[in-house]
Amino acid sequence: MEETYADPNLTSESPFSETPPSHGAANDLRAAAGDKAKQIAHEAGDKAKHLANEASVKAQQLKQTAVDKAQQFREYAGTKATGIKDTAGAKAQQFKQVAGEQVQHGRVKARAVHADTEEYIRQNPTKSVLTALGVGFVLGIIVRR
Repeated sequence: MEETYADPNLTSESPFSETPPSHGAANDLRAAAGDKAKQIAHEAGDKAKHLANEASVKAQQLKQTAVDKAQQFREYAGTKATGIKDTAGAKAQQFKQVAGEQVQHGRVKARAVHADTEEYIRQNPTKSVLTALGVGFVLGIIVRR
């Protein structure tokens, strides 16, 4: 067993109870280092907040730029779509007019062919009847198969 000896002469006022000067300097250095660390941490926090604010501002600027570009694109696309619609309408009108002219031309030609056919049949009735009979006979054979 260990025995502990206590010296009654050592009191709280003894020279050994005082903190040596090197310990005080170390404590002062620790306190200063702690203060400096707090200051650096505070400055880093401020810088981080500042960078976050700058990033937020940049993000808002980018967002606004994107919105502006999208609006410009919509307007451009709308303008182009209107132009295409107008061009398509004009082309459709041209096609309709040309088709109407072609139909009218076809009707005139059909009337002329009809009149020529009637005239041919009047001038050659026997030949026309025999031709019609031959065409009917051939069509009958084709339909039977």
